[in-house]
Amino acid sequence: MPHLCRRGFLLLPAALLPGCSAGATGDISELRVATGPAGGPYAQFGSRFAAELRRSGFAVRVLPTAGSVVNLSMLADGRADLGFALADSAADAVEAGRPVTALARVYLNYVHLVVPAYSSLTAPAQLTGKAVSIGAKGSGTAVSAARVLSAAGLPGPAHLRWLDLAESIDALDKERIEAFFWSGGVSTPALADYAARAPIRLVPLGTLVPALRRVHGPVYEHATVPAGEYGTRAPVPTVGTPSYLVCPPRLPGRVARAITEVLFDSRDRLEAPHAPGGTLDVRYAIGTGAVPLHEGAAQYYRSAYG
Repeated sequence: MPHLCRRGFLLLPAALLPGCSAGATGDISELRVATGPAGGPYAQFGSRFAAELRRSGFAVRVLPTAGSVVNLSMLADGRADLGFALADSAADAVEAGRPVTALARVYLNYVHLVVPAYSSLTAPAQLTGKAVSIGAKGSGTAVSAARVLSAAGLPGPAHLRWLDLAESIDALDKERIEAFFWSGGVSTPALADYAARAPIRLVPLGTLVPALRRVHGPVYEHATVPAGEYGTRAPVPTVGTPSYLVCPPRLPGRVARAITEVLFDSRDRLEAPHAPGGTLDVRYAIGTGAVPLHEGAAQYYRSAYG
């Protein structure tokens, strides 16, 4: 089949799509949704989306996880049917030959490099020799953080920690680490709650975007945390990478299409983070890069384009 742009792909009749079963039938007894750590956007957004799916007649079980890498592994080995993943982690899975498809690009995540407000750290290059959390093992945050450190010319701080968001906040509060990475929507509830009682500052990372794109491609983009978020006085340029709603290719086409329809029908109630794509615009949603759209999602988007 000749190469097609994403829009051309969506406008093809379903019967002509490679591997497409246009009248796909079959249901699953329960949707297992892999989300993320407590206090993060995946956990909150995933719980709200699960409630909307139940309202539409699906039986749903929410599975809290460490994040993107674990979610993709669970989809591949059959432990989950639906999940959330950062674009860089999802692209890695595709490159490694793992079975993953996308239902939508949901919203933009922002890489946060968090330090106490009193810290003298102003650039990632100053992390050398510091105790830093790069996120939980198996999280998309850890993937992004390692690449940010590499783009900054650092092999890694002397004392790396693999802590989830709650553990990172606790460690920073108790001065066991000097900084931590987090990749999530703005604002992230748990981090906003912490900033309300203990002033923090975000270290700018925006200058690293070109280096990241040269090595890893367009999964990274320029993003800006608005002034006022987490008590910041000025906008903070940083690295952005989208979040995808993903599923295995084996998910029946009619089920995938129905899930995608619920996503858009309920978008005003889901309260996605205030970020590009947060309102779930169709044209934003189909931009899933190296991760192919599931045939059922493609059918939904063709109908949405009219």
